[in-house]
Amino acid sequence: MKFRAKIVDAACLNHFTRVSNMIAKLAKICTLRISPDKLNFILSDKLASGGVSMWCELEQENFFSEFQMEGISAANNEIYLELTSENLSRALKTAQNARALKIKLTNKHYPCLTVSIELLSVSSSSRIVTHDIPVKVIPRRLWKDLQEPTVPDSDVSIYLPVLKTMKSVVEKMKNISNHLIIEANLNGELNLKIETELVCVTTHFKDLGNPPLASENASQARNPEQMAEVHIDIRKLLQFLAGQQANPTKAVCNIVNNKIVHFDLLHEDVSLQYFIPALS
Repeated sequence: MKFRAKIVDAACLNHFTRVSNMIAKLAKICTLRISPDKLNFILSDKLASGGVSMWCELEQENFFSEFQMEGISAANNEIYLELTSENLSRALKTAQNARALKIKLTNKHYPCLTVSIELLSVSSSSRIVTHDIPVKVIPRRLWKDLQEPTVPDSDVSIYLPVLKTMKSVVEKMKNISNHLIIEANLNGELNLKIETELVCVTTHFKDLGNPPLASENASQARNPEQMAEVHIDIRKLLQFLAGQQANPTKAVCNIVNNKIVHFDLLHEDVSLQYFIPALS
């Protein structure tokens, strides 16, 4: 089992650092799945038990100038590593203005991701900063719980407003209630609503638009004015919004059977799926 990769392009390095920062805000512990053409950051809490779930995918060729890996076998050419996401994010913070970054799977009395960063000094000579990030190798028998989630057909899919605006609204609502209702329909309308014994507050977003294919499939049996809704923990939504470093090129909210809200985002070369279960 081997893995080594290298980034020399400054833009790719900055982008990879932003992805790492995002993952650190979304998941304290995550799984890094390494395959010949992709990297995935995975959080697979059980939705039925109230946990969130995440699937983040990077095409390795969009980030790395060199990429070599050998999985546990020819038939199962993948590597699954559990790590503390903050450790990777902290290591990459030292990579600003770096000449190159290397990541390698090593064994230093315990498995590690060794991150080596080549920095330029004032004298134009380079120095190497190395971080050893402890990881846990996940055995093959547990991989089945770490596969890309299958998403049922949604009742309503809708484009999200600017995420910074949405985050600002949710932050204010958090001061009033721990619960939030997300409502959306096929007329491009999205409502964020909190209800308590003393107050009801709703923020309306209009003319957001609906993804064409999702709208066509759902509109055959659904009144466009009819709202689909899901009740969620407001803190889990805020954690998701706080993890977004920049407004994505695509951001869709899917409400599934009033039981799950599924966010589907595209950040340049990175796709992110994030699932928040309804409150029971």
